[in-house]
Amino acid sequence: MKVFVTGATGFVGTAVTRELLAHGHQVLGLARSDRGADALSRIGAEIIRGDLEVPETLRRGAEAAEAIIHTGFIHDFSRFAEACAIDRAAIETLGSAIEGSDKPLIVTAGVASLDAAGPLAMESDLALPPSTRYPRASEAAAQALSARGIPTGVMRLPPTVHGKGDHGFVPMLIDMARQKGRSAYIGEGSNAWPAVHVDDAARAFRLAVEAGPGAGTLHAVAEQGVPFRRIAETIAGGLGVPCVSLGEDEARDHFGWFFGFASVDQPACSERTRADLGWNPTGPDLLTDISEAGYFAAGTR
Repeated sequence: MKVFVTGATGFVGTAVTRELLAHGHQVLGLARSDRGADALSRIGAEIIRGDLEVPETLRRGAEAAEAIIHTGFIHDFSRFAEACAIDRAAIETLGSAIEGSDKPLIVTAGVASLDAAGPLAMESDLALPPSTRYPRASEAAAQALSARGIPTGVMRLPPTVHGKGDHGFVPMLIDMARQKGRSAYIGEGSNAWPAVHVDDAARAFRLAVEAGPGAGTLHAVAEQGVPFRRIAETIAGGLGVPCVSLGEDEARDHFGWFFGFASVDQPACSERTRADLGWNPTGPDLLTDISEAGYFAAGTR
């Protein structure tokens, strides 16, 4: 199967590309730069040059492939609303390009903004609608495509997809702790982040696209919820700095724009995903990975 992967040069997208290639699939990877194109070529992927803001590029990639995995997203939180709008438009473009076919499209979303009915977020729980507070509309765009009969699945990822080369939330927390001389959590630090190793997440994407149209909503969640205090303590140990509890006002000052993510409390379940896909995560847990996967080495971001 030839799979078009957006975000193929990113942390998750590269792992997805490697996973697909290792299991006999062809990959057409979206690359914005010469450096990204060279990296994809070296691991055996075909290249389509362009980016999420060029609809014609997305259409050509979708039309040339038998399936699409959309992992691309502009992770620039200084223009988050704009990045969310670009993501929504990209999903709409990909869907329109395959309308009338049975090509599966897997869209990446998150488990951190769900209207969970119970203590664990389930695959059946609905995403909160996009708002000015959190404008990401990946699921809303996917649902609109599904309503038009376009076979669109959603892969929800935890707040932390971890592993060697991670440049997401955990490295950001490490940078904050290094700069401020202390690692912090809010109150008792009992708010919990689900987690998954990047290789396990990549395998979930591969299994979803192999399952064909109608994958539905899936959770690439290995650990249901790691208390934020444990994450902060592990970072403190790795840096050799104090670990402290902060009240809300002081925490807002410490975390800045990241406060909303630092306060996420959304344990999540992947029971249905494991049953439907035969997915069994085997990678290291988050705290082990933080300690052993090079997170504290200079230049890891």
